[in-house]
Amino acid sequence: MGVLRAGLCPGLTQDTVLQLRSRGIRTVVDLASADLEAVAQTCGLSYKALVALRRVLLAQFSAFPSNGADLYEELKTSTAILSTGIGSLDKLLDAGLYTGEVTEIVGGPGSGKTQVCLCVAANVAYGLQQNVVYIDSNGGLTASRILQLLQARTPDEEVQAGALQRIQVVRAFDIFQMLDVLQDCRGTLSQQVSSASGTVKVVIVDSVTAVVSPLLGGQQREGLALMMQLARELKTLARDLGMVVVVTNHMTRDRDSGELKPALGRSWSFVPSTRILLDIDEGARASGSWRRACLTKSPRLPTGFQEMVDIGTWGPPEQSPASQGDQI
Repeated sequence: MGVLRAGLCPGLTQDTVLQLRSRGIRTVVDLASADLEAVAQTCGLSYKALVALRRVLLAQFSAFPSNGADLYEELKTSTAILSTGIGSLDKLLDAGLYTGEVTEIVGGPGSGKTQVCLCVAANVAYGLQQNVVYIDSNGGLTASRILQLLQARTPDEEVQAGALQRIQVVRAFDIFQMLDVLQDCRGTLSQQVSSASGTVKVVIVDSVTAVVSPLLGGQQREGLALMMQLARELKTLARDLGMVVVVTNHMTRDRDSGELKPALGRSWSFVPSTRILLDIDEGARASGSWRRACLTKSPRLPTGFQEMVDIGTWGPPEQSPASQGDQI
């Protein structure tokens, strides 16, 4: 709640603020919970004026209720679904990446997290004609890798160059650089207008683990606070600005059970709306670019579904070397 100050609402003068402060009433919450009759008597203020003042402040600062139908209609009109360019991955994501959500790709070294991000960036820039902000924190992005993906779809060099220009790459190798980039991005995107080349619809962070992991462990409470600040920035981009936000995360081993699990702990697990686990399937190792993708968190589909995903190509439907749609 706001601090009471002159001009906060009609009728709230500097003299009134000072008189209220003498009674220990400094915020809107204090005034809303105070006994106005006692305040009027001790401060020499009009009881009716105080009631009117409280009514105006409550109307100004209170949240208004919404019903489920209105929220659903707002969701339908404000949500877009963007294809990743990989058919089997879109199937696992219930048609694709949703604006307003943070989607996490998690996996061990060599599982294909960066390659999936490159496919998403290439498909959005080339197929959907939209701009992408790609934040690289582990040095895994090279223009040649994206160019190879584009060359597989079109031989036209001008089209390839146009798609590459729609992918804005930013390097951020520590948490403070990452937060600066995201805050600058939020300020820019909140003012963006439609243009011939499209608007930014996707923000990719590869990876969050690279900048957060060095801050965690032991009694480093500041690291946890910075991680949650990063989470707020990502959610703000997604929800308030209608972006698709894709992040990558590593795997770590549980110190008690010894089992592999997503890094960054329980606090971070609540940040992504959807989480996809990539793994090199033992039965498909000879297939090179094929990975097993498992849905481990989703607001729409049951978790546990798996798909074989070809991360080496994007666009045309893949022919899996193993059965698809398995459920564990």
